[in-house]
Amino acid sequence: MASKTGAVWAVDIGNNSLKALHLTAERGVVEVIGFENIQHGKVLTGAGVKPAERDELVALSFRKLASKHNLSKDDLIVSVPSQNSFARFVKLPPVEKKRIPEIVSFEAVQQIPFDINDVQWDWQLMTEADSPETKVGIFAIKNEVVNSVLEHFSRESLQVQHVQMAPMALYNYLLYDRPDLVKSDNQAIVVLNIGADNTDLVVCTKSTVWQRCILIGGNNFTKAIADAFKLNFEKAEKLKRTAPVSKYARQVFQAMRQVFSDFVSEVQRSLGFYTSSNPNTKIVKIIALGGGTKLRGLLKYLQQTLQIPVEMPDSFKRLTMSAGVSPAKFHDNVCDFGIVYGLGLQGLELARIKSNLLPRSIARTMVWASKSKYFIGAASVLLLVSLLGFARTSLDKISYSRNNRVRQETSSIINEARQAREKLDAEVRKDASYEAMIKKEFEPFAHRDVVPLLQQTILSVLPNEKNNPEQKELYAAFNKGDAKSVLDLSIDRKQRKQIFITSMSVNFAGDIETAKFGEASLYKKDRQSEDRGAVEAAYLRMLEQRHGRRVKSVAKPSLGQSYSKKGAKGEGAEQERPGFLVIITGYSPYGNMRELMEPLGTEDDQSKWGFITRLLHLDKIVVGGNCPFELYKRTDIEHFKLEIHEVSVDSAMPDGIGVASVEDKRIKAGESLIDPLTKETISKVAMLDSNGKPMLEEHTGKEIYKVNDHWFVIKAKFIWKDTLKAPAIPAER
Repeated sequence: MASKTGAVWAVDIGNNSLKALHLTAERGVVEVIGFENIQHGKVLTGAGVKPAERDELVALSFRKLASKHNLSKDDLIVSVPSQNSFARFVKLPPVEKKRIPEIVSFEAVQQIPFDINDVQWDWQLMTEADSPETKVGIFAIKNEVVNSVLEHFSRESLQVQHVQMAPMALYNYLLYDRPDLVKSDNQAIVVLNIGADNTDLVVCTKSTVWQRCILIGGNNFTKAIADAFKLNFEKAEKLKRTAPVSKYARQVFQAMRQVFSDFVSEVQRSLGFYTSSNPNTKIVKIIALGGGTKLRGLLKYLQQTLQIPVEMPDSFKRLTMSAGVSPAKFHDNVCDFGIVYGLGLQGLELARIKSNLLPRSIARTMVWASKSKYFIGAASVLLLVSLLGFARTSLDKISYSRNNRVRQETSSIINEARQAREKLDAEVRKDASYEAMIKKEFEPFAHRDVVPLLQQTILSVLPNEKNNPEQKELYAAFNKGDAKSVLDLSIDRKQRKQIFITSMSVNFAGDIETAKFGEASLYKKDRQSEDRGAVEAAYLRMLEQRHGRRVKSVAKPSLGQSYSKKGAKGEGAEQERPGFLVIITGYSPYGNMRELMEPLGTEDDQSKWGFITRLLHLDKIVVGGNCPFELYKRTDIEHFKLEIHEVSVDSAMPDGIGVASVEDKRIKAGESLIDPLTKETISKVAMLDSNGKPMLEEHTGKEIYKVNDHWFVIKAKFIWKDTLKAPAIPAER
């Protein structure tokens, strides 16, 4: 809700300074009526600054601000840093509008990566009224982060009305001030706010926002200078600010070179992750804000490395200045005011994101305080009514004997009130049954994370920097998508211990001993991922088969016990072994594929284990041991099968193995398959002689081929140790 005065104070406590912006809005025009950028006595995160001194530095800055302006007159909205914050946009299933808060509460527990009791969270409906889908944004931040910020204000007896995360404030600023840049969901603008201790990277589209906190900021450059020149933090900071005109400019920038490289690498890695998760969205521009933009050469280096235009605003497009504000002084601070601008827009109800992370206890206190005058009025009315009632009682007492009809009417009203109370109590007692019904409806989701956990467990035992540290540089280069570094390592392709998974299907089986592998989906082009409810759906189907009729729902199963065939085969029958049927396809450049999968004679030497060997010892591989899954009957071909074939364009292979390309002229011309990253040939190709003709075997006359990569199919079964005990079949509803 907007301020009653029509103005709002937005405050951002940075490590270098306290930024405050006083805004008002009239007829859609936002005007600056005051601002401050107060430098702290020291950098809050500087070397040797203790928590008590840090609090005192912030308090001094607040007192300077309060001495110039009356902060209690207007609403106050503040920012909290992005560390330990969370923002996620979720599509909800079609439900009635009145059930949306209930569904969002459930999603919040599932989505927020912290204990729900340890965070302040809020949500907001993000879709338009006529949109066929329901999309909500869920925002959360840890309690200690919010409380540490609000403590500064409570010490100065200031009441905060709104709390917002810094990245969401930057998103609000961009959508309001630069609507020309954010026109669709297919083109994204990156807001890069380079602060003293860290950098907020916010990717913005028309209807979504994605954030990441990069733990590199201006102080990292200062520390690099301090280490290189053996200076304390304050002197290094001064040298950094005066570097462009210093006679030691070259040495200063040489000292900061590694930080330049690390910073741009982190930005590049973050944008790479975003684009891989959102392949239909293209990043077209970077808007740079924050004090770190003043570091000479940083933005130019960023633009040259990322090949993305970088813009540092010199003004805000839709912000006007009041007569008492100096435009020149304000424009000198534009890069520092991105967050407070976005906060102010939210306080004026002009922002896209309106979530409020103010602790609910404080919000309730504010509501009660605002209603105090109404309580006083109500008490006065009650007193007046009491006096009138006393007078009326005296009159009634006089006429009691002749007003028998009035007494009867009063008794009738009391009886009606008692009946109404009984009806109300009956309705209240129904709450428990409703809660039980809601709880039962959500039970099918209890094991929604089992299939992803199995997939993650299998992927963790692939050759990687932990399982094969000798080639950790190779894995690091592939993770970054750096083809040049991979080739520069001079590791022959057939010596690279890598396995590339192209598909993995996981299906639940009530009894893996009798379950059969399916073949239909192995080569299907439009194969879709398994639904997270597959475990519960298969579980219900098993109960239907066992009891011979349809089961709509069951009581919540208990963990730690196995299914029993007692109902199907009688007492003493063999126990069922619930688990998963897994089909994995992929390929590998390693020359000896079977050695990479399951080398012989490794015994307990874990460093020599292969992929399948590690699957056999999941309890030893998984951190903490006690893995919930166990490979079933490795030596029985009916339950485990490994197929290895040469990669060739002439044979049927699973999807996703390499990409088509025209081969090198030294090898037989025609279509071949290449590694999508390094562009190396991975398919079997015909060899050519010096005349460019196919080489033939001397005795058979057949063409000689060079075999490169091999593809494989693994069919395996996994026991699910944390199995469920099948409940009794419920009555039909």
